[in-house]
Amino acid sequence: MNYEELRNSIYNPLREEGIFTWDFMYESEYALADIHLITSVEHEQLQEATDRLARIFHKCYPVLQEAEDDFLLAMGIPAEALQTVRIKLPAAFATVYGALDLAWTTDGIKLIEFNADTPSLIVEAYYVNGHVCRHHGVINPNEGCEQHFPLAFQRMLEGYGELAYSTEPIAFCSLDWHEEDAATTRYLLQQSGLNGRFVPLSDLRVYEDNLYFVDGDYLTPVPMMLRHHALEKLAIETDEDGYPTGAHTLDLIARGKVGIINPPSAFLCQTKALLALIWSLHETGVFFSEEEHEWVARYMLPTYFENRFIGEHAYVEKPIYGREGGSVTLYDADGTIAEHNDSDEYCDQPMVYQKRVELPQITVQTLNGPYTGSALWRSFIIGGTPSAVLLRLGNKITGNESFYLPVGLKD
Repeated sequence: MNYEELRNSIYNPLREEGIFTWDFMYESEYALADIHLITSVEHEQLQEATDRLARIFHKCYPVLQEAEDDFLLAMGIPAEALQTVRIKLPAAFATVYGALDLAWTTDGIKLIEFNADTPSLIVEAYYVNGHVCRHHGVINPNEGCEQHFPLAFQRMLEGYGELAYSTEPIAFCSLDWHEEDAATTRYLLQQSGLNGRFVPLSDLRVYEDNLYFVDGDYLTPVPMMLRHHALEKLAIETDEDGYPTGAHTLDLIARGKVGIINPPSAFLCQTKALLALIWSLHETGVFFSEEEHEWVARYMLPTYFENRFIGEHAYVEKPIYGREGGSVTLYDADGTIAEHNDSDEYCDQPMVYQKRVELPQITVQTLNGPYTGSALWRSFIIGGTPSAVLLRLGNKITGNESFYLPVGLKD
């Protein structure tokens, strides 16, 4: 069986099921039929790094919630969300579903960024990866990880309930025209075990200081909303007539009239400015325990609000709320541009500067023949529990065009 036949035998049935239909993106191959094998020890190392890093972020976000408005604005929090991010839930984790992007370097596992708010590749990690592993006859490292979702969702709703939020029914919202976002949202609804329904963002309405969705000829209240949609985008969105629906929705959340999943704490953890803050606290030797300082030194990269690397070390310039490599630039130590993502979507945001590390190279089979690319790990954290893993493979800057590479266990 050649590669094309192998690929068709894997992904054609998935497309027909309708759960995963974007194995081609931008008219190019996205999901690979090849598989990357790791040992159980390597898998445990990924899980350990994920757990320790999540603990670091969980310790930091409550401090941000107490910060002055000017500080939060400098961290990239939109003015419309300043009160929303101060909501304090009694949950023992910052995000219901988040994902760490990790580089496995010659110096060990290093955190590149934390996609705490609206991570992508959920269906690939929790559904597709097992299908590919079964096809190759290898163990799926993500076996059973979908069971993490209902517990995490339930614990978050219990937290909202303690603050007297109404928690049913739940509207699972995303852009219905966006194939991946809509399918991911429906998958989360399926895995959550909750009483909810899929609602396109375009069907949401703010009316008489409450949030509703259009349900035929009626408006149905939305007391709780999973929004697989970036909070910084929601903050500036308006109706067709220019009314600031997004800002009003954030105000409703801040006043306890609507609850959201992921919670506002996830948005605080999403900003890359937090990477710089954590590193500053580490360098000054404060806030963290001795063990936590060891974790920061081991797993995190020096990151600053200003460029301290030029003339000393290769570095990365990245927008604080950028996604999928947008507007990221890699520099050599002398300031020469090594690679740049041409997307201008995030170019107006404040930037942070992070020590640059080289991603390992992996060679795989594709429809266009052998391909060697830079490998970036994605490790999910669900309700505080280390969960599924997968690989992205592409250019030195991991972007939308990067491949999804399934992962299996070799022992």
